[in-house]
Amino acid sequence: MAQNISPAKVQQYLSGVTYPASKDALLEYSSEKGAPQEVTEMLQGIPDKDYAGPAEVNQELSSVKA
Repeated sequence: MAQNISPAKVQQYLSGVTYPASKDALLEYSSEKGAPQEVTEMLQGIPDKDYAGPAEVNQELSSVKA
């Protein structure tokens, strides 16, 4: 279940992504890196916008977990 995935775990599948990046770009990149379904579900839960960097993604991921 997505609730058990930490933002740090999600970031493992976003390592190397070029920012700023859209939600769709993050989903595509993580998929190419072989992210499991739980990571995809977490990323699907963040707002559809451009992200300036990993810290901004982590902030939104923390909201998804709550």
